[in-house]
Amino acid sequence: MITFLHRSLVCSLLLGCAAHAQSIAVPWSGHGHDGQHTGLSQVSSKALQRILWQMPVDLAPQYVGTTLYAHYGSPLITRQNTVIVPVKTGAGDGFRIEARDGATGAQRWQLPTGYSLPTHNWVPHFGIALTPKNRVYYADAGGTVSYRDTPDESTGAMGKIAFYGMSNYVSDSATFDANVRINTPITADRYGNLYFGFVVSGATTQALQSGIARIAEDGTGSWVSATSAAADPAVLRLPHNLAPALSNNHKALYVAVVDGNGFGYLLMLDSRTLATTGKVRLKDALSPTDDARLLDDGTASPMVGPDGDVYFGVFEHSWGVNHYRGWLRHYDKTLTQSKPSGAFGWDHTPSVVPASLVAAYRGASKYLLLSKYNNYAGVGGDGLNKLAVLDPNDTMTDGVTGAAVMKEILTVIGPTPDDEYPSTPGAVREWCVNTVAIDSAKKSAIVHSEDGKVYRWDFTSNTLIEPLMLTSGIGEAYTPSVIGVDGTVYVIANAILFAIGEVEP
Repeated sequence: MITFLHRSLVCSLLLGCAAHAQSIAVPWSGHGHDGQHTGLSQVSSKALQRILWQMPVDLAPQYVGTTLYAHYGSPLITRQNTVIVPVKTGAGDGFRIEARDGATGAQRWQLPTGYSLPTHNWVPHFGIALTPKNRVYYADAGGTVSYRDTPDESTGAMGKIAFYGMSNYVSDSATFDANVRINTPITADRYGNLYFGFVVSGATTQALQSGIARIAEDGTGSWVSATSAAADPAVLRLPHNLAPALSNNHKALYVAVVDGNGFGYLLMLDSRTLATTGKVRLKDALSPTDDARLLDDGTASPMVGPDGDVYFGVFEHSWGVNHYRGWLRHYDKTLTQSKPSGAFGWDHTPSVVPASLVAAYRGASKYLLLSKYNNYAGVGGDGLNKLAVLDPNDTMTDGVTGAAVMKEILTVIGPTPDDEYPSTPGAVREWCVNTVAIDSAKKSAIVHSEDGKVYRWDFTSNTLIEPLMLTSGIGEAYTPSVIGVDGTVYVIANAILFAIGEVEP
């Protein structure tokens, strides 16, 4: 997210890897496209030539000056080109989901939800997910999850599920509504099982504790407390906004948990039983004896690469040592081997870039990573906010800290000067993405900036092309880019979802 840190400091087919061919047969099922959060689209995107339609994702955005400290969840896209959007309806709370025709933006249906946010600073995600059977799930009151079938039709069967049992919820709904809240996006696996984090703020009849929940495709619920999963009494819960990630075979689930001081672990759980099968204490990449921080104002989620390696963004231990960029930690699939870290990570989920998309690359890695690469002015940085394609298996010396970090293969700097920092020569507006859509067919990525424009980053020429103005530009929290089933591009800027495509011939 942008500048929490400097503005609010106070307050498969494409990869030649059968195991990674998307097992969820939908174009965009949740955060980062799929259960691994790779951001890798199977559809070629349209040229960024015009706004096709738009809709608000926040009916009452709360600005702090000219900055909007709010995260908005990823839109979903069905096989039939229905766009399903989480929408904030009130100033402090209130949510619904809307379904729009992807071609025209016409509304197909909308549903209210009783969901309310956990205690927060920046507005967290409101979680929705789409399963292979074309069922939409969305967070509801009391830690429950509601669903809607046949989302491409104007009507459809609906229901509600509680991971602790609907009979328990019905018998004491007021208590659960007051004390239990989902605090992460929802992740669906290839079978239709759901995973999400929840927080508990008071006593409930089922003696719930904050943790990770699973709802099986048949509606059976289970859960494990964060304390128990980490085997550490100091651990409290999952960070806000952290979308659980699945291994490529969907047998393992990766989540992070945090204690009261903001430190914690990355865990590997059995996706069926939620038993812990792996654990690593999250450390600072510069000073590996010091714990990294996990921040609720970020949206970093684990990402699983085609080889099973796990990537997760953290914040630095000592505030400002890395210019508030954090680190992208990197582990093998068992979490027993630490590998090269990226120089930015705190509020970003990296995307997979097949190495074949980058003509300039001569290394041995089969895939690369796209990462935001901001270097925040005002907190020690030079303001040269960039995007980077990184080699996850090679290293270079970081110019800020001197740490050994992932090697830069391509970088591109933001194109628009930032007049907020006149004393920082060359400072540019920040990149405004937390998970980036990768277009393999066009060897490019879809990125949007605080300057109010969306761009295509072309990997072949290493240039930003097809700039399209969406808004006049404001400071705002990071949001996703998405490629729809028909190639339409979706980005969120200034609390508005924009559908972007080509000029009609």
